[in-house]
Amino acid sequence: MKTLQFREALREAMNEEMRNDQNIVLIGEEVAEYNGAYKVSQGMLDEFGPKRIIDTPIAELGFTGIGIGAAMHGLRPIIEFMTFNFSLVAIDQIINSAAKMYQMSGGQYNVPIVFRGPTASAGQLGAQHSQAFDSWYANTPGLKVVVPSNPADAKGLLKAAIRDNDPVVFMESEQMYGDKGEVPEGEYIIPIGVADVTRKGTAVTLVSFGKIVKVMNEAAEELAKDGIHAETIDLRTIRPIDYKTVIDSVKKTNRLVIIEEAWPLGNISTELTYMVQKHAFDFLDAPIRRINTADTPLGYANVFVEEFLPNAKKIIDAVKDVMYLKM
Repeated sequence: MKTLQFREALREAMNEEMRNDQNIVLIGEEVAEYNGAYKVSQGMLDEFGPKRIIDTPIAELGFTGIGIGAAMHGLRPIIEFMTFNFSLVAIDQIINSAAKMYQMSGGQYNVPIVFRGPTASAGQLGAQHSQAFDSWYANTPGLKVVVPSNPADAKGLLKAAIRDNDPVVFMESEQMYGDKGEVPEGEYIIPIGVADVTRKGTAVTLVSFGKIVKVMNEAAEELAKDGIHAETIDLRTIRPIDYKTVIDSVKKTNRLVIIEEAWPLGNISTELTYMVQKHAFDFLDAPIRRINTADTPLGYANVFVEEFLPNAKKIIDAVKDVMYLKM
């Protein structure tokens, strides 16, 4: 094992895949000369040159469409968005072209492309730069959606995404790029669609993904001090979702709390709630609880950020609620 930052793990995945396949290109704003807005692509221009590490104008719709067309004709582009907030400018290309092309062409055209970049809030960035569109993209047939929470998963899942013959939306977080973690030496791939049980427990199942996994883990540590041993699950991918791992855990713990950085209406926690009550209703000893963001655009002030997001206290209170413990 070696220790890498999250950004370094992503870079290592791209470097390794680009060395193995000359058809892989990286396209986006500031990915080349500036070494990436968050230094994910640092040094890649020097190694692979300007024909494979390609700076673009501030024109997401344009370079996303170019990438999709290139993918249909033999290349395997990685499209970097400076933030997925800006992907809304290109969402027509992602949903109406990339996601649908294989079906609309009767299987004649695959679109082996990765759309990657930071998602959701990253501090005091205001309402237009603090939105989590993970569940939006996961709602679209034809897309796979990956949201890793640590450097090891980031590398293994990004390599899987780059090798996939279908479009993959790969969502990161600005607040994770500096996170350090152990990453296996040598070649490894993490399959898309397999959740990770990161902590064994019997009292309650906690489920999350992306940077909110850190908040879930913080709450699990505090609960353990009170003798409440939660089982924690990192979904890692939200299309496809590993329902079986979650349902099997609920059948053991009999309680479920889902934590997600998303507005309350129509999200991954809503979907999981439905699937668990459908397949494990008789095992539930309490109603399912879900913790989402506040149902409002995120304000700039730090006090709004703290109140808006899931936090450890909200999780602990929800766990004690489903366990019928007085708070």
